[in-house]
Amino acid sequence: MSLLASLMLLATAPANAASPDTAAPALACDALAGEEIVATVASGACRVSGHLHPVKGADIGFALWLPARWNGRFLMLGNGGYASAMPLAQMARALAKGYAVAATDTGHQGDDPSFALGHPEAIADWGWRAVHETARKAQSLTRAYYGRAPRWRYFNGCSTGGHQALSEAQRFPRDFDGIVAGAPGYDRVRLNAGFLWMFLSNHRRGDNLHPILEQSQLDLLARHTLLRCGKPGAGWLDHPGACHADPGALLCRPGQREACLTAEQVTAARAIYAGPHDERHRPVFFGQAPGTERQWLLYWSDPQDRSIPMRASFWQVWASEGQGWNWWNFSFGRDLKRARDLLSASVDADSADLSAFAAAGGKLLQWHGLADPVVPFADTLAYRARVRARMGDVSHFYRLKLLPGVGHCGGGPKQAVVDMQDSIEAWVEAGSAPVMSHSLPDE
Repeated sequence: MSLLASLMLLATAPANAASPDTAAPALACDALAGEEIVATVASGACRVSGHLHPVKGADIGFALWLPARWNGRFLMLGNGGYASAMPLAQMARALAKGYAVAATDTGHQGDDPSFALGHPEAIADWGWRAVHETARKAQSLTRAYYGRAPRWRYFNGCSTGGHQALSEAQRFPRDFDGIVAGAPGYDRVRLNAGFLWMFLSNHRRGDNLHPILEQSQLDLLARHTLLRCGKPGAGWLDHPGACHADPGALLCRPGQREACLTAEQVTAARAIYAGPHDERHRPVFFGQAPGTERQWLLYWSDPQDRSIPMRASFWQVWASEGQGWNWWNFSFGRDLKRARDLLSASVDADSADLSAFAAAGGKLLQWHGLADPVVPFADTLAYRARVRARMGDVSHFYRLKLLPGVGHCGGGPKQAVVDMQDSIEAWVEAGSAPVMSHSLPDE
């Protein structure tokens, strides 16, 4: 099915009633069409889709939905994982509220890093280029359609979308006025090293088929953590960073066979809490936080083939390890450094220099669930600390919210739905800064 056809399948609700700032189109929808760009009215909105080729070998698909009554805001939504799928349901909700809303397929099709095999430019497209090029083109089309530029420009994403958010603030500080970065997987190479560490820690060397810890042991660890560090009756930890989980307390006594861990299982759990380190025992990424144990199995192996590590194709294709790569020989010192030297410039968004974004008047709202089993919340705290060490007080343009009991991009023990769009708009448009997390030491 073509990109245009898939977009047309989704019906949307009518836009909100007009506000004083609401604008009607100044141009016919079909006037936006051009080379590799289709523009059609559907469900009362102008639906634009197309492809961009900023460099040879790049093929960036994008969609832009323009309401009949526009609230003056441009909103671009982020992606998830390595998937090319656009967030159509979120786009529909934004359109119904009067936003001009855009998204991109990040320059490929599919949801596995193997999409870059034979397409090296697709790595940079995914890493930074597709969002920037889509933002430029979609804002230009929006301006042409309504006869005036967006009054406010926003980006909102979580996980890979959070990565995209930080990349925009760092690389293209004038693309957006307000940016929401949820649970950002910004340190992408080392994040994938963390997934690999979990797989290796949970298997005997050379045995890919038999995990040491399985769901029953993860449930036991989770119950122990809550009893040790949680509030009575609560299903989550308010301060997991202060919880020192000790799997050794669950070590089986002689003759005990149930509700306990073997010595091998204790060792595996401790390694996962601790996180990866190199051959000189220097930490290279963060371990899993207490309170996330029940979901560990989601990211230590490929959901389609539990005998291979999660994101194995990232190492095989992106890091050039090849299809015959033996993950048991991976060096978290030498091999990780080589991968970072090769890829960080394209796929990481770890610069602590946000001075250009601040100078442009941008506002960055970052958030992270403290029960996130995918991207450790400690990684977000480390990034913020680096920015503050470089720039000093950043509260005038950069705020962070930590959410107890919230999982990766929502859900989790609290089953929370997180929406920071109103908060970023209040900050950008009215100067009402969001209240930061009580868990941060300097607030």
